Amino acid sequence: MHWLDGVEAGWAVPLLIACFIAVWTLYLAIAYAGSGLHPDTLEAWTLGRHFAFGYHKHPPLMGWVAASWTSVFPLSDWSLQLMAMVNAGLALVFVDCVARQFVTGHKRILVLLLLMLTPAYQFHAQRFNANSVLLATWPLATWCFLRAFETRGAVWAVAAGCASALAMVGKYYSIFLVASFAFAALAHPARRAYFTSASPWISAVTGLAVLSPHIHWLATTGASTFGYALAHANGNSISSLREVKDFLLGLVAAISVAAIVWVFIAGTRLKQFPADFAAMSSGIRLLFYVAIGTIVLPVLTSLALGTDLPSLWALQGLFLFVVLIVCGARYPVERFYTVNVAVIVSGVALVAVLVAAPIHAVYRNINGYEEGRNLYQQAAGELTRQWRELTSEPLGAVSGDDSLAFATAFYSPDHPHYARPFEYQYDWGMPRKTTLDSGWAALCFQGQDDCGRWMEVVSSRAGAFVRREFTVQASLLGWLGLSRDVVVLMVPPRTQGGTSPEHAAQDISASKRSLDQ
Repeated sequence: MHWLDGVEAGWAVPLLIACFIAVWTLYLAIAYAGSGLHPDTLEAWTLGRHFAFGYHKHPPLMGWVAASWTSVFPLSDWSLQLMAMVNAGLALVFVDCVARQFVTGHKRILVLLLLMLTPAYQFHAQRFNANSVLLATWPLATWCFLRAFETRGAVWAVAAGCASALAMVGKYYSIFLVASFAFAALAHPARRAYFTSASPWISAVTGLAVLSPHIHWLATTGASTFGYALAHANGNSISSLREVKDFLLGLVAAISVAAIVWVFIAGTRLKQFPADFAAMSSGIRLLFYVAIGTIVLPVLTSLALGTDLPSLWALQGLFLFVVLIVCGARYPVERFYTVNVAVIVSGVALVAVLVAAPIHAVYRNINGYEEGRNLYQQAAGELTRQWRELTSEPLGAVSGDDSLAFATAFYSPDHPHYARPFEYQYDWGMPRKTTLDSGWAALCFQGQDDCGRWMEVVSSRAGAFVRREFTVQASLLGWLGLSRDVVVLMVPPRTQGGTSPEHAAQDISASKRSLDQ
């Protein structure tokens, strides 16, 4: 009760979010002990190593965030796991900024607790990528838009433009949020007052100005990120209907636990919903139109263009519906219910950390992952060791299987650069001659046929090279788990300090004899 008294005093919400970040970071540390980071997180870090206003696969925000974080924090699993959960915690901070426009006291806490019962802020968030980075940018943009619409002030109009641009450089899917802002403003009874003010035009000009470096990058590089996005538009009317159905069912499933809890809280007062809906305040009505737009617009687009529509792309918008339901209820919610939901959320977190996380770690140590992430560190370490046996130069570039290449760049003490340009990430093209001359390595898991055939072609063109195989084995606190074979191809640098072609040829012969034996 003392904690709930501290909501308006300003310390209860930060305490809740700080505990949330700490507990779920601990969960990730335990559940993924002995395992590497998710390939998406490693890809975000890889992108961010080279600052640019755009990248050839995704908009740049996830790379900027990862680069900024690792400029302060060390390159380690716990560091990037903390980064992912801080992103989720920041999302909850901005959700609270939206909720506090409509409610006070423990109802603000209730909004956050219900969201903590969805998978978006723990399991979706831990896979830090272009989707999860929107968890924070969408509520931030929504908050700024609500304030800009209400106040029509220049400061909030500028903030709305900047926040919307930030969401757009997170992922182009955010165009549906921005379009929903326009739809909500047009549908709202106060539309004339808003559009005759300077606010919407300031927001539009500011947003375009902030986006202009990325737009320039698109114009000068061939807009390859659009090409990657449009690659999802390859369906037909039948597949689009299936995508829409799965999209809606996925969102319903994601919010179902929170919805059931709310039904128990509201009880017979659910009958008041029609009256509450009819009497919703001006701000709630505006938020309602935004929420409807974020669902209807992507559905219509998918049906019209035949695009993919995974519900994963829309998890960052679930907060809109939770805020609407809780803040739109005109009846008081007793503290008793908020306390109960807090107990449920705490219980789920404790069970996850103390029971589910250790079980997950043990299971994955034995059964592994499809992408082999619990072998990343071992593969990167062994490749680096063999490279240093071969040449005195640090390993400068790596490619091969993307997941292994990202992991080697991150986990190897040499931190080589990912050598394949992202515009050719899925083409299995040949490394540049300058890349090979500077020293280069590639690695694949045994059985990855495409990667293996690509290695054969590179070998035929590389001149001096060394090809080896070794076995890596997962380990959890000294308990050995599954093992897999890794194939590596190493091209020594043709520099003064590197291995000569003659020595490299001798290593090739020795390697072949070793493999034959």
